Amino acid sequence: MSDRSKEFRLTADQFQRIRRRIGDYAGISLAETKQDMVYGRLIRRLRALGCAGFDDYLERVEGDVGGERQRFVNALTTNLTAFFREAHHFEVLREVLAGYGRQRLRIWCSAASTGEEPQSIAMTVVEHYRSWTPPVEIIATDIDTQVLDQCRQGVYPIERIDELSTARRQQFFLRGTGPMAGKVRVRPELARLTRFEPFNLLAPDWSRFRGVDVVFCRNVMIYFDKPTQTQVLQQFHRCLNPGGWLFVGHSESQAREVDGFASQGHTVYRSRAAEAAA
Repeated sequence: MSDRSKEFRLTADQFQRIRRRIGDYAGISLAETKQDMVYGRLIRRLRALGCAGFDDYLERVEGDVGGERQRFVNALTTNLTAFFREAHHFEVLREVLAGYGRQRLRIWCSAASTGEEPQSIAMTVVEHYRSWTPPVEIIATDIDTQVLDQCRQGVYPIERIDELSTARRQQFFLRGTGPMAGKVRVRPELARLTRFEPFNLLAPDWSRFRGVDVVFCRNVMIYFDKPTQTQVLQQFHRCLNPGGWLFVGHSESQAREVDGFASQGHTVYRSRAAEAAA
């Protein structure tokens, strides 16, 4: 799309400013090739606010006028997910649960997106324990507050569960009728197993996650630069109990380069020992 056909002009300097700010606020390393994507995602905010242009909008973001910084992060966050995505991880999770027996454990899904991943974790837990009240605490977080609202609602287009077995669709979802036709809702028994909270992986204080047994952080670190990846992985290691488990995305192998993690197979790692608290 040429600049002449665009409602606002996004200059190279403005784009670089956006790249710096999303890196500062969310750790996202935007590629130089993403200028059109950035324009398409932010233009709605400029219109909604009646901004004169991108300089005007960025002043609002940098000053956090009306909470615009969070909306800026929400707009530039990629949320691509599915139920039981990278299915082998959930088979490994079953083995992990079996190893803990009836011992209580904590699972942290650190990039919940629209909820399919934490709900897949919860389904796996229910199936393993054959109970709606398993000895498991599931915490799911995301930097994007809009998708967390979707998570809490637990409502999805019906085609999103097409790949699930008939048994899972019947056990874990309610089919909508009337104005909700064409949608499904996560059953309340499943929904109550997961607590959704906002969290930025660049935050300095991770203390509330100390003592977790399993961490899912999949397809997130690919958006971070190398130093940020290392920083986040070190924080995960500090949070995990000795022998705790880390699941990362199919193209993410950075954990093998961080002291304290031992590979357990494709994109699954285990904490060798807990490091002293920072």
